[in-house]
Amino acid sequence: MGAGKSTVGRSLAQILDFEFVDSDTEIEQRCGADIHWIFEIEGESGFRDREARAIEDISSRSAIVMATGGGAILRDENRRVLSERGFVVYLEATLREQVRRTSKDQKRPLLSGQDKRRVLTDLMAVREPLYKEIADLTLPTTKRNARQLAEQIVSALGGPVSDSRS
Repeated sequence: MGAGKSTVGRSLAQILDFEFVDSDTEIEQRCGADIHWIFEIEGESGFRDREARAIEDISSRSAIVMATGGGAILRDENRRVLSERGFVVYLEATLREQVRRTSKDQKRPLLSGQDKRRVLTDLMAVREPLYKEIADLTLPTTKRNARQLAEQIVSALGGPVSDSRS
């Protein structure tokens, strides 16, 4: 959470000339409701069911860059689909970065009304081993902007990297 998945994903899609798809945005469009409302009405389990269906559908498309929600990794089926169908990048953000990046964000249901540092610490303890389990590439996000990270991903994919000074 707060690692920059959507921001880096958009930049990567632009470089590759691919479509960018954010699974959370896709879920909101399908439901006609925001993630916070879905969590309130259906709980995390209901949201995760919707998320799994969205990831299954999105990952079957070609020429896309997909950013998933941070908790998508929790389900075995999502890890399997992502691993089998794509190149998985784990954007590794420090706890300090995550707290800073989510400090004013009111749209994250898991952080709503909670001690953000504690929640993020607990989430990372569960999620990080799962991210590392399926990641084809792990990129620390400290002191790098979205464009630099996207260019590193392109390089890892074996593609040309543009001059970042331009």
